[in-house]
Amino acid sequence: MRKQQRADHLLNRLEELYPETPIPLDHTSPYTLLIAVLLSAQCTDVRVNLVTPALFKLADTPEKMRHIPVEKIREIIRPCGLSPTKAAAISRLSEILVEQHHGIVPQSFEELEKLPGVGHKTASVVMAQAFGVPAFPVDTHIHRLAKRWKLSSGKNVVQTERDLKKVFPRESWNKLHLQIIFYGREHCTARGCDGKFCILCKELNFKKVCE
Repeated sequence: MRKQQRADHLLNRLEELYPETPIPLDHTSPYTLLIAVLLSAQCTDVRVNLVTPALFKLADTPEKMRHIPVEKIREIIRPCGLSPTKAAAISRLSEILVEQHHGIVPQSFEELEKLPGVGHKTASVVMAQAFGVPAFPVDTHIHRLAKRWKLSSGKNVVQTERDLKKVFPRESWNKLHLQIIFYGREHCTARGCDGKFCILCKELNFKKVCE
C-alpha cells in the first residue's frame, strides 16, 4: 500500500472511530483557549483543565489579566509546570493584546506567533479551534504516529506537519489532528504497540514499525 493509499485509509477509519472531536482544552473564548494551549506545553490537557477554572475566575480577558500580579498567576498555574516562564508570558501577552489589538486575539499566524510564549503549534491550535482556519497542529502523538504509519520521516514537527498536509485534504486538517491525538492516547501510545491490538497498525500491517 502506497503512502497516499495509507493516508486515505487512515482518514476514513479515524472518521469512523472518532466522528465527534470535542476540543480537549476547556475554554469560553479565543483568549481563554490561547491561555489554555500555552499552559499545555509539557503538561497534560487534564491537568490544564483542572488549573484554568481558578485562573479564569480571577481573569478571563486580557484586560483583567494584565492587572493580575505575575506572582499570583504563577501560584495558580504552578501544577502545569514551567510556571515562571508561562506566568510571565501570560501577563505580557495580555498587555500586548490590549495595547496592540484592542483586547482581541488576532486571527493570523504571524501576529499570534509574535506573542510571548506562542509558537507555531500554539498558533495553529488557536487558528484551527477558535477561528476555523485550516491548520495541522503537530504534537508528540501526531509526530509519533505519522512516523509509525510511514506518512512522514520528518525528524521534527515542522517537517511532519509539511508531510501530513501533502497527503490529507485541507478541509480535513482541523478535525483530523484531533482524531489522531485521540487515537494515539487511546490505542497507540508512546510505549509502542505490538501490531496485534492497535487497530490501525494491525490493519496496515505495521507490526515491525510499532515494535
